[in-house]
Amino acid sequence: MEKSASILIVEDEVAIRVGLVDVLIYHGYQVDYAEEGLSGLEKALTGKYDLILLDVMLPNIDGFNICTKIRKQDKAQPIIMLTAKSADEDIINGLTLGADDYVSKPFSVAQLILRVKAVLRRSVPETTEQTFIQLNGNRRIDLQNLCIQIGKENIPFTKREIEVLEYLQRHNQRPVTREELLSSVWGYSEEMEIETRTVDIHIARIRRKIEKDSKNPQFLITVRGAGYRLICDSVS
Repeated sequence: MEKSASILIVEDEVAIRVGLVDVLIYHGYQVDYAEEGLSGLEKALTGKYDLILLDVMLPNIDGFNICTKIRKQDKAQPIIMLTAKSADEDIINGLTLGADDYVSKPFSVAQLILRVKAVLRRSVPETTEQTFIQLNGNRRIDLQNLCIQIGKENIPFTKREIEVLEYLQRHNQRPVTREELLSSVWGYSEEMEIETRTVDIHIARIRRKIEKDSKNPQFLITVRGAGYRLICDSVS
């Protein structure tokens, strides 16, 4: 029998935490939880969980600091942030720090489970023989070390940002739609009807890192009505 995925919930609100535990157990997952930040961090750093559901507002240490510390140890640990419905800054900050996705409170059980399944499905990294994407003479994306080299400067990427860039590069002969990125990079099928701005936020952040002027992009361009294209010199 296949072992069920193990999920850690770090959430201080009792009603939400209990509800999450019950729902995830019902769907066949192994579930552990922490009621505040420090114990959540301690458990998260053990590396024994397939996914971490991480609230932003926590006692002792907040979810952003926990996410940062997890990412220093493990760049691949799947993390979904739990954010307030109207807190755009929290959403952007969580994705910037390396969370795989976010769920806004209050959330529907159906949306939560869809996101959990998708992130777990994408948690096994795809193998690639590529090491670099050369954008132009002095801008090179290092796929292994998750950064872009601009002259002597190195600017870090999150794992998800690199996955977006790799996918765009593999299909750079045509525009890639937002829906295709959600399906192929995040693992969300069109039937899921996921409500998320994660693609838009990631594209904006990638542009700020790779472009001289993110408002007039040269490398990651938008093809109106068709999607995004990555313009690069070569791969190696």
